[in-house]
Amino acid sequence: MFCFSSYSLAEKAIRNAMVPQDTTQAEAANKSLVKVEARGNEVLAFVKARTHRKLQRKIFPDAALFRKWGDDLTKAQQIQAFILFSLYGYNVYLSDHLPLNRSIPDTRPLRCLKKKYPPQLPTLSVVVTFMNEALSILQRAITSIIHRTPSHLLKELILVDDFSLNGDLKADLDRQIQLYNLKYPGLLTLIRHTERKGVASARLSGSQAATADVVVFLDAHTEVNIEWAEPILARIQKDHTVIVSPIIDNILFDTLEVDEYPLMSIGFNWRLYGRYDYPSINLKDDTAPIKSPAIMGIFAANRLFLEKIGFLDTGMLFYGGENVEMSLRVWQCGGKIEILPCSRIAHLQRAHKPYSLMISPLMKRNALRVAEIWMDKYKYMVYLAWNLPLENHGIDFGDVSSRIELHKKLKCKSFGWYLTNVYPNLIPLENIVGYGAMKNSVNEMICMDQGDIKGNTPVMYNCNGLRKQFVYYHLTGELYVGQLYAEMYSNDQCLADPGKGWKPKLVSCNEATVKRLYIYWDFKQGASITNRDTNRCLEVSKLSSGSHILILQKCTGQRWTIQHTIRKWGISSALSKNETGR
Repeated sequence: MFCFSSYSLAEKAIRNAMVPQDTTQAEAANKSLVKVEARGNEVLAFVKARTHRKLQRKIFPDAALFRKWGDDLTKAQQIQAFILFSLYGYNVYLSDHLPLNRSIPDTRPLRCLKKKYPPQLPTLSVVVTFMNEALSILQRAITSIIHRTPSHLLKELILVDDFSLNGDLKADLDRQIQLYNLKYPGLLTLIRHTERKGVASARLSGSQAATADVVVFLDAHTEVNIEWAEPILARIQKDHTVIVSPIIDNILFDTLEVDEYPLMSIGFNWRLYGRYDYPSINLKDDTAPIKSPAIMGIFAANRLFLEKIGFLDTGMLFYGGENVEMSLRVWQCGGKIEILPCSRIAHLQRAHKPYSLMISPLMKRNALRVAEIWMDKYKYMVYLAWNLPLENHGIDFGDVSSRIELHKKLKCKSFGWYLTNVYPNLIPLENIVGYGAMKNSVNEMICMDQGDIKGNTPVMYNCNGLRKQFVYYHLTGELYVGQLYAEMYSNDQCLADPGKGWKPKLVSCNEATVKRLYIYWDFKQGASITNRDTNRCLEVSKLSSGSHILILQKCTGQRWTIQHTIRKWGISSALSKNETGR
């Protein structure tokens, strides 16, 4: 999307020295790549020498980029670094000054160093997808793959450009690939999309071009670690139905140092956001594969098995949710997912995503698509988590007929089976009858809000549609306020009457049940909210300042409405569809 030409003359000279121009002879290419590595060492020395400079005044003192880095930069360099950081979300300026073939810490468990792998392993195709990535970051990924993967195993490295617009990802990248292919004939392939297609389609392009036994999908902002490929290939050789993922360490966005991550499995919440879970680790063998409910964006698979279960769903647009879709399909359709502690890949986590404004609507759209295809009767939990009506939500998640046919063809198991056998941490709530924004008749411009979580006191605040204002009413009487977790050992917050005083409280629903707190309320759409034990009503009081607070008192007839209802619960003839949000 952007072309950058603001490098200083000195920096540009260094960068040009690292990008040789002669592509006519293999010998020249070899010499050029040697020069790149030698120049990289010089640049590293240059960076180290700068630490002896006089500390400079920071002109962006509150910027995340400069909290732990950049004390020695001049004013002009700070401006340049900040502009690049704003555009990419990570420290491009520093990346451009680091050697491409840099060393990173070996973060494997010590037992991994003693592991022996079969002499004959499957061949490997590496697919790296990118879109508007910083060139030096992409080059470092390529360099790490070539240098840290045994050449007899690495059959091909396929780059898929999902319609990047950055100028340095055009001719400069083409030239680099020509140089690499002169030294490593036929190793690199570049596929360019002529329009933006998204993560799933980019990976599909790469997997369809792959010819090796195993295909692994990497982000462009990664660096593979020592002996990363052998554990993957050995495990898939033993069981071709297993999809595997390495442990993904974190490259810090500002210093680009590698932060070791603990052994964790991968899961997701009801909004289908991927996240890390702490699994039951085999303390006797921390090299053993870890069963995982899901994968992130980095994974490897037997190429033919991946084809059998439908590659990737190209109906998943741009970004978000494709990893969960893949995970459910693998588990429900005859495969399994494991995390391999002895395979380590470092991944650069952005401080911010330049395309962040696009993510939430697409995540929502993609989540509904996954729910419709793979979550059968439990799909309503995704709608609840996103605060959408179960019908007439107005979101086009695309044609799912071919994926539903795939579900039938492969005789895939149900989502209920998945919850029971793979991911029991997710708890479907089967008795919610009302959810969404909750308003009071005193002022329908304000909504019940979770308020300051530490204060444990709900408030009334201007309606904003954020998750702190999601309310879920159970037919059994509980009122959840705030983000819906619905997970084992989760922190869902229940509205409670303390029994004394006038302030309502929010307490952990699990804790409240154990302690038998007053968390059960009678409520019908357009009526009062009355505590079953204390017989007090939750009501709204207007202060002299004009603000409103929630109070517990003798009922005065105030009425409450909730945004969405299920199965026509609580709807009286006096209420219109607009009042119920349906």
